[in-house]
Amino acid sequence: MGVGLMERARIARQPAHLLLASEFGSATLNEKGSGEYDPSFVITKLGAKVNRIVAAGLLERLELRETSNGSSLYQGQLRDPTGLHYFSIGEYNSEMMQELAHQWTERLDDGEPLLVMMTSKTRWYQTDEGAVYTSLRPEEACVVKREVYANWLLDACEATMRRMNQFSSALEVEPTLDAYARAGLPASLLAARNHYGEVDLEPFKLNLMQALDIAEGRLEAATTPPPVMTLPDGDEADEGSGQDVQAFLLQAIGHLDQGEGVTFDTLLKNAVARGFVREVAEAKLDEMLDAGALDEPRFGWFRLAASD
Repeated sequence: MGVGLMERARIARQPAHLLLASEFGSATLNEKGSGEYDPSFVITKLGAKVNRIVAAGLLERLELRETSNGSSLYQGQLRDPTGLHYFSIGEYNSEMMQELAHQWTERLDDGEPLLVMMTSKTRWYQTDEGAVYTSLRPEEACVVKREVYANWLLDACEATMRRMNQFSSALEVEPTLDAYARAGLPASLLAARNHYGEVDLEPFKLNLMQALDIAEGRLEAATTPPPVMTLPDGDEADEGSGQDVQAFLLQAIGHLDQGEGVTFDTLLKNAVARGFVREVAEAKLDEMLDAGALDEPRFGWFRLAASD
């Protein structure tokens, strides 16, 4: 099938879970069999055990980067109403996927909004410091119309609600494999409870409300603004010199970082809210990263560089 002509039905036939970004992005549990070729899985807080997922949303960022071994890699962000999926497309992908990434980069540069659906393998990475990050490796993808995206949101919300109901039911069940089997609950939900402990369902309920709002036609609300930081009293920025922007970004990262870094989007929107020019702040982030003042533990997340 040609580039851009893949039908939604083809994606739906894949053995994949429909997952909103907030559920997948908050997962920190990984499971892999003992065999060399056994698949690996990410287990979410709601007990979804996923090796492959169908994700969809607004293609927010896509950049071509050089890796340490000299190869090229596209790294991108896909936003749904609940947050961001991070994905990468490289030489290990099909030529069709690499060509799609090239086309999408050009279309994004032209300012075209792209709603994208992708079937992807799940990936899981743990840093030396112990932080866990999830990401996607797309296998198939296509640009979709708003109606298709809205239908996907409804399906993803329905799947999330089923997992939430199972999670609530499990609270009344003895936490053993036998008891879960008798109650018709998946073993992965028990693994999730043992790993994550007490899980607050309220954020998931809020995410469902946001996603359903968009599925009902309010697509202009497709991105949820990040929290705007309140800094200690100080002089407000006017035009924003390079030094002022750098000082603000350092202070913002120090204030907002909860251990995993701060997203590119959050930093820029906070900078704009304080009166800085977005392009200036973006250029300063790149400059600080090159100078070693910042680390980028994963694509699109920034934190202060560790002191020697």
